[in-house]
Amino acid sequence: MDYSVLENSQLFHGIPARDLRNRLKTVAHYIQCYDKGEIIFRLMEPADRLGIVLEGRVEAQKPFPNGNQVNISTRNPGEMIGPAAVFSRDHTYPCDVVATEPSTVIMFRREEMLKLMQEDVRVLENFTTEIATATYMLQQRLELLSYSGIAQKAAFYLLMQRKKTGNDAIVVPGSMTKWAMQLNVSRPSLYRELKRLEEEGVVRCESSRIVILNPAALQALLS
Repeated sequence: MDYSVLENSQLFHGIPARDLRNRLKTVAHYIQCYDKGEIIFRLMEPADRLGIVLEGRVEAQKPFPNGNQVNISTRNPGEMIGPAAVFSRDHTYPCDVVATEPSTVIMFRREEMLKLMQEDVRVLENFTTEIATATYMLQQRLELLSYSGIAQKAAFYLLMQRKKTGNDAIVVPGSMTKWAMQLNVSRPSLYRELKRLEEEGVVRCESSRIVILNPAALQALLS
């Protein structure tokens, strides 16, 4: 197995490949491949596994009885899936986790992950940091959904990404359609609001990114 993705992952950050290889020899794990559209974890099923994406991209999706769906988060190579559910009191997955393209995931049982944490404090520290970060991002997500206007939602997302990256050029997450789903709005409505903001000189829309020209104007939308 190529350990480079794991070595640069959130969970094993700072652990050299040699140490990582030795650690994984002591715990049971397996590698699973998924086709595009295949469900990795299903809503409300027992949460007994967590994984790290090795290849591809997966999304946490929350379906509703009326047929609507909210995309909670996207996970790329090196990022974990299912950690909060596995260590929660409910021990169930709160949403579907779906492969949005052919993906490969390395899986660990709860007991094996606990063993890794006990054997190497670096794993424990990285896991704690990841859970704290996920909690913070969920709070940001809830604030995003609290805005009713499409322009407000777009402005909040762009400003948060600007703060996170320190860059005025914000990459569209996947595609305009996926971004609209993430904001829980329709693609035509999002496109229309972005064009309006572009005409007002607030942003510049490019093929795969949005360039913030006037951050103060975006902030004013949230006031």
